[in-house]
Amino acid sequence: MEAEGGARVRNEDVPPQNQDLSFLLPSVATLLSDYGWYLVFLCVGGFLLIQHLRKNRSTNNQSSSVTAESQDPVSVVRRQEALEASRRRMQEEQDARAAEFREKQQRLEEEKRRQKIEMWESMKEGKSYKGNAKVAQQNTEEAASTSSLRPKTDKKPLRNSGYNPLTGDGGGTCSFRPGRRGPSAGG
Repeated sequence: MEAEGGARVRNEDVPPQNQDLSFLLPSVATLLSDYGWYLVFLCVGGFLLIQHLRKNRSTNNQSSSVTAESQDPVSVVRRQEALEASRRRMQEEQDARAAEFREKQQRLEEEKRRQKIEMWESMKEGKSYKGNAKVAQQNTEEAASTSSLRPKTDKKPLRNSGYNPLTGDGGGTCSFRPGRRGPSAGG
């Protein structure tokens, strides 16, 4: 392959030799030894991100098809009519309960008025009306207890009003008494 005069001549007929990639081996080994765990976590995170995005894309495709079906004018009108009928039915039930409550209140008021008239008439005739008053009072108490709950007011106080812990008296059994002074009398 040397020509005359010592110059090298390139032979075109000889195919080039495969160059080895061994020159990359030290740099790749250094990269993996320095940042290996970071690369592993990066690959796992990328995989999870791709899976999440695929799931979201499939969910969006399904929801868009569902919303297209739900936007059908006939089904929308049918749903609104059903909602309106439900509201109307609930309002009728509430109105019926309110009318029943008003009727009950009117009956109670009429009963009270009738009992007062009876007491007045019996008082005018000179009869005793205490027996009737007790019955009337029980009826009114029952009506009042059903309409509102009263808290108990007959509670006993925890301490008497004259108690003051700073004075030292009023405690009774828990007062401190110092022992006797002087030698013990033992013999």
